Amino acid sequence: QVQLVESGGGLVQAGGSLRLSCAASGSIFSINAMGWYRQAPGKQRELVATIRSGGSVNYADSVKGRSTISRSSHNAKMTVYLQMNSLEPEDTGVYYCNVVTWRNDYWGQGTQVTVSS
Repeated sequence: QVQLVESGGGLVQAGGSLRLSCAASGSIFSINAMGWYRQAPGKQRELVATIRSGGSVNYADSVKGRSTISRSSHNAKMTVYLQMNSLEPEDTGVYYCNVVTWRNDYWGQGTQVTVSS
C-alpha cells in the first residue's frame, strides 16, 4: 500500500508560479512511476507530467517548457514535485498526484490550482 499527501495548490495570477508536492509513504520500493494529472471544470482528467523510476520524464504539450517534474527520497518517503511557471488561466483545475506500483494505481486527494487573468 502507498499513502499520498498532496500540498501546494492555491490562487495565483497569470504569469505566476506554483510548486506542487506529493509525498508517498508505505511501499515506496514498489513505485514504477509518479506523476501529475489535472481536471478542469467540465473536462476529463488529463496528464500533466510523469517521471519514471529510471528518471525519464514526460510532459503534456500544453505545459512543456513551463513546468518541471522532479522527485526526491528522504525519511522513508518519496516526494514528487511539479514546478509550474508562467501560469495561464487555462492551467486552472484540480491537480491529482498519481503513483503507479507493480500492482496498483494510487491517486491523491487533489489540490486546487486557480490562475486568475
